[in-house]
Amino acid sequence: MAANNDNNINSKDFMIGTLIGSIIGATVALVFAPKSGKELRSDINEGATQVKGRAYDLKDTAQEKTVNWKDKAYTTGSELKRKAMDSSAQLSKSASEKTKQLTESVQDKLQEKRSKEDEALEATENVADAIEDAAEELEETKK
Repeated sequence: MAANNDNNINSKDFMIGTLIGSIIGATVALVFAPKSGKELRSDINEGATQVKGRAYDLKDTAQEKTVNWKDKAYTTGSELKRKAMDSSAQLSKSASEKTKQLTESVQDKLQEKRSKEDEALEATENVADAIEDAAEELEETKK
């Protein structure tokens, strides 16, 4: 961006230098030319008209470059905005998917833990029943 700015400054300086050089060159040529006063005034007027036309041309060129630069800057800004929005959408989607996967994983682990607790509780009840049955058999054998 800084190189582009330096380029614009150099172009501007060149245009100003060209305009000033044209004015000085035309004036010197007219003053030192061996012509009558009427011819000299006519040539000066013609030279001024040409310089004026050239100045307008340079102004138009400068305006075009400015408009082109602004359009390019706007396009670049729009592209960056679009890329940022795309990246944001992708990150949001990725985060959502990871959150969903993590939630499913946690739910699976909780279900597995509950299942093991249920199995342990059932085994405990079976052992308690077996102990009760063994105690009843023992009492029956004592009688």
